[in-house]
Amino acid sequence: MAEPVLALARDFQHAVCMNDDIGRIFCIGRNYAAHIEELGNSPDSGCVVFMKPVSALVAPGEPIRLPRGRGETHHEAELVVSVTGGGFDVPVESAYEWIAGITLGLDLTLRDLQRELKKSGQPWELAKSFDGSAPLGNFRPYNNQDLQNLQFECRVNREVRQRGDTSLMLYPVFRLINILSQSWALQPGDVIFTGTPAGVGPLKPGDTVELSSPQLGPYRWTCE
Repeated sequence: MAEPVLALARDFQHAVCMNDDIGRIFCIGRNYAAHIEELGNSPDSGCVVFMKPVSALVAPGEPIRLPRGRGETHHEAELVVSVTGGGFDVPVESAYEWIAGITLGLDLTLRDLQRELKKSGQPWELAKSFDGSAPLGNFRPYNNQDLQNLQFECRVNREVRQRGDTSLMLYPVFRLINILSQSWALQPGDVIFTGTPAGVGPLKPGDTVELSSPQLGPYRWTCE
């Protein structure tokens, strides 16, 4: 890339690492075999792609307002990456060039409603894309870390609920960027929730949720 383009990329990387100017929120389902098994899904179904609105974001320390009267809300801890662009058809081998930052986040899911939607063959948005459904940590700059060798935990009231290891992803991060770029021209500000490991479970008002990692976090939220 020419120097002016590199300068713009560096400026954007700084902005995204401060969680400014977040654009589209892409989410990946069924990216860890143990989670696929715990929900009784087919191991051969491939990854699932869905999206959340920017109004789904909840910054660290802000309250998670759980939906009322809509069944259980489950936590799903995930590695999240932001990109500086890339456009269409980003090759797997060059996907790293477009990563701006990395952090941890939660894909909150109305599990009872999701089960109903799945049974009737409907999209998942009502169960996945409600306001406040994407608590997100602060992005840290991506400096060519091994994204497939990151470990993270989700604790609820100090009890470990989920342990994640990105080496167990069925679709590695660079492959996910390639997959998404086949349907969307990736733009500065796009972020990708990369899927959750096993151990998902319900949250209730008063619970404290913490995401942590040797490389990222910790980030903490309290449920209301």
